[in-house]
Amino acid sequence: MRKPRAEPLETLPMLPPLPGWIGAAPAETLEAAAFRSGAALAHLSQVTAAGDVPVALWRDRLALVAAGNCAEMAGRREGPGALRDALHLTGPGDDPGPAGRLLQQWSRAVARPVSVAHLTNALQGIVAERIALCLDAMGQTPVDRAAHVIEAVLTDHPRAETAALILADAVLAKGVGATHVLPLLALTLRPRDLRLRGDDLRLACHRAVVSAIGGQVLPLAGDLARAAARLRAVAPKLRAKAAGRAVDLFLSRDALAPGALAFMSDRAARRLCDRLVALGAVRELTGRDTFRLYGV
Repeated sequence: MRKPRAEPLETLPMLPPLPGWIGAAPAETLEAAAFRSGAALAHLSQVTAAGDVPVALWRDRLALVAAGNCAEMAGRREGPGALRDALHLTGPGDDPGPAGRLLQQWSRAVARPVSVAHLTNALQGIVAERIALCLDAMGQTPVDRAAHVIEAVLTDHPRAETAALILADAVLAKGVGATHVLPLLALTLRPRDLRLRGDDLRLACHRAVVSAIGGQVLPLAGDLARAAARLRAVAPKLRAKAAGRAVDLFLSRDALAPGALAFMSDRAARRLCDRLVALGAVRELTGRDTFRLYGV
């Protein structure tokens, strides 16, 4: 008898990594660093234009990484789990605490298109006039303009590292034609970098862009593209009402408590989350039996 034909394996998207020559070694001169960061940004734009990456989720997950870096700069020890708990397990209108406010600022910053009004709402302690000036910063390249913003904000507000980095990444996004903030500089710049000024700071920012894109941003984009494909593949198996809305929400948020699925009953939301975990489409992020959070 003829053997039954095997079903084809699921094809998952694979994103090309950053070409090796771009990040092979730190650039020694400002001109070389600017060339490499420009090439990295161009590669990032081409890779993500294909449409495989769930960009809202990607931005929100990178916001968590950026918030962790900012927490470390502020001398705090909260890791990703503690940051998520502080934000997502705090009731509406309640203060999420210092760690939660860090993640809240970043999550709000990446959620909507870059504008003075939106960033004024997302940031704490930075007035609209200052934000408008930052968004109109001058410089030869988008990275140069972002470095200028870091220097200007920290000159006036020496301890406002989070605001400086959010505004810098907003200026960088605007400079490359993106509509939303994508954390880049905030992923790899360190306190010693933020103490630099002038060309030294510009050089550090160009290097940080290459390091972030090659080491974190593109690998995460690839992981999330494949995870999103798996989630979309199992979506037709879900029988719960409003399951499609839940899938869309998982594809736009780093983490969700079942209670965030407000269009479902609490029991139905918990059952759906457990079903998605069983299907391998979603992960339970806390390892706890109660107060659980779920994410792609």
